[in-house]
Amino acid sequence: MSKLAGKVAVVTGASKGIGAGIAKALAAEGAAVVVNYASSKAGADAVVEAITQAGGKAVAVQGDVAKADQAEGIIQAAITNFGRLDVLVNNSGVYEFAPIEAITEEHYRRQFDINVLGLLLTTKAAEKHLGEGASIINISSVVTSVLMPQSAVYTGTKGAVDAITGVLANELGPRKIRVNAINPGVVETEGTHEAGVVGSEMEAGFAAQTPLGRVGQPEDIAAVAVFLASDDSRWLTGEKIAASGGLR
Repeated sequence: MSKLAGKVAVVTGASKGIGAGIAKALAAEGAAVVVNYASSKAGADAVVEAITQAGGKAVAVQGDVAKADQAEGIIQAAITNFGRLDVLVNNSGVYEFAPIEAITEEHYRRQFDINVLGLLLTTKAAEKHLGEGASIINISSVVTSVLMPQSAVYTGTKGAVDAITGVLANELGPRKIRVNAINPGVVETEGTHEAGVVGSEMEAGFAAQTPLGRVGQPEDIAAVAVFLASDDSRWLTGEKIAASGGLR
């Protein structure tokens, strides 16, 4: 039997990249998936089509996780369409690097609103629907240990994600709801292509620092998400799993 048969999952920011990879992997293991997107309807629709063509169940749902009413709507879509919620993947996130002298209020607020407030609002909306055995998976980043120059704000958001993961693991543990984080290294996605990372000296530099000798692929992260969503990880909560090929 598929590991997630009968389960329902919400994946935020799932129209491309890591989120799309996670949504497809969860569906491939039997979960019905809400594919959330903020702006790329075409991307989310393509993910849903890929899932349904493979025999899975999915629906695309627009919503800005940093707005409380929209975060509530994303979660409600799981209940309306599939009748329950078992897995929440807080993947929505943005990144923008700047040296300390270039940091602005807008730079700070955009990243903290989506990466931190969005996670909190979506989890708040979801927790009342989650029962024993449910899994919340927060997508953090290996930047919290690599500590890259010019990433003070972005790294700050992911440090907050790591800390919140531990707090919520303790807070929701009595209800037998597990909360863990995945901390990816550099992953080849549309975003890292657009940023000019993939194919650059920067990519080569990261690959050289990575014991396994390459940057990651979305499916590398998705496999860890499937593990954390399933009963295979039933004894794990409050963990931060570096999915980085050994990059630290």
